[in-house]
Amino acid sequence: MTGDVKRIAVVPGDGIGPEVINEAVGVLERLRETHGVKLELKHFDWGADKFLNEGVTLPQGALEMLSRDFDAVLAGAFGDPRVPSNKHAEDILLGMRRGLDLYINLRPVRLLHARLTPLRDRGPEDIDFVVFRENTEGAYSGAGGFLKKGTPDEIATQEELNTRKGVERIVVAAFEYARRARRRRVTMADKSNVQRFGGDLWQRVFKEVAARYADIEAVHQYVDATAMFMVLNPAQYDVVVTNNLFGDILTDLGAALQGGLGLAASGNIHPGRVSLFEPVHGSAPPLAGKAEANPAGAILSAALMLEYLGHADGASAVEAAVRECVNAGETTRDTGGQLSTAQAGERIRERIK
Repeated sequence: MTGDVKRIAVVPGDGIGPEVINEAVGVLERLRETHGVKLELKHFDWGADKFLNEGVTLPQGALEMLSRDFDAVLAGAFGDPRVPSNKHAEDILLGMRRGLDLYINLRPVRLLHARLTPLRDRGPEDIDFVVFRENTEGAYSGAGGFLKKGTPDEIATQEELNTRKGVERIVVAAFEYARRARRRRVTMADKSNVQRFGGDLWQRVFKEVAARYADIEAVHQYVDATAMFMVLNPAQYDVVVTNNLFGDILTDLGAALQGGLGLAASGNIHPGRVSLFEPVHGSAPPLAGKAEANPAGAILSAALMLEYLGHADGASAVEAAVRECVNAGETTRDTGGQLSTAQAGERIRERIK
C-alpha cells in the first residue's frame, strides 16, 4: 500500500450504484474533516454505459493499474437489462476478484435494531457474526461444459474446483480474524457427506488449521444445518467459513436476518494488497433514479474499507452513525423510514462527529 495518503478507485457502476456510492463518497469526505482521514479518490466509468458505447468492460491494463497505483476499490453495483448476457458485470466484478486474487469475501452479519429482523424475540446481541466466503474457486471457477447441447440427450456439467492452497488460506484467514477480534468460535460449513472429495479436503484442512488455534473453538456443520441454525439460533455463530457457493447462499440469508440487502456490506480482500469493497444488493434496475435505494450498505462497505486501510476510528464512527440513524428511524423505506437516498446519506454524515 502507498504511504500516508490512501488512493481509492471509485467505480459506481450501474443502476442504483451511482446513487449509493455518491453517499458513501460523501461520508468519506466528511471523515476527512472529522478524523483527518487522508484519501485520494479517482472515479472510473466502468459499467454498462461504457460497454454499450465503447465495447469495453474492464479496460486493458486495469488490473495492473489498480495493483500498482491504488490501495482499495470502492464499487457500487453491476448489471443492466440492456446487457442480457451480463458480460460486462462478469468481466468487471469477477475480473477484479479473480485477477487481483481477492480470495476473502468478508460479510459481516450484524443486526442494528430488533425491529429489522424477521426473527421473533431476537436482538442485536443474538445476530452478530462474520462470514468468510472463499472467493476465487469452488463452483464459480467456470469449469464445465455441454455435450449434445440443444438435444433431448443434452448433458451439462458444472465442476467445483478446490485447491489445498485456496482452502487453507481462507480457513487461516477466518481463524486469524477470530483471534484478532476476540471471537471464541469458528464454524466451518460444508456438505462433505455428499461432496466427498472437495468436502474431504475442507475437512482435513479445517482440522489441521484449527489445531494451531487452541484458544478458539472449532465447529463443523453441514451447510443445510447451518442454514437452519442461522434462523433457529444465530447467537451460536461468531465466525463462519465456507466455500464460494455455500457462502453466497448463507450470506444472503444473513442479510435477511440483519434487515435486508440494503444494509449488507462486503469486502473482497487479499491482505496487504489492493482490495475491493462493495454493497451486496446489486444494481436493482427497477429502483434506479427513484431516490429510494438504501445507501447504508455502500456506506458500511466504505467503513470496512477504512478499517482495512488502518482507519479503525473512522470506521467505528461510521458504523455508530448508521446505527444511530437506524435507531432513530432516519432511514429509507426498506428499513421503515421515509427518507430518500440522499437524505439518508446526509443524516448519517451529520452524526459523524
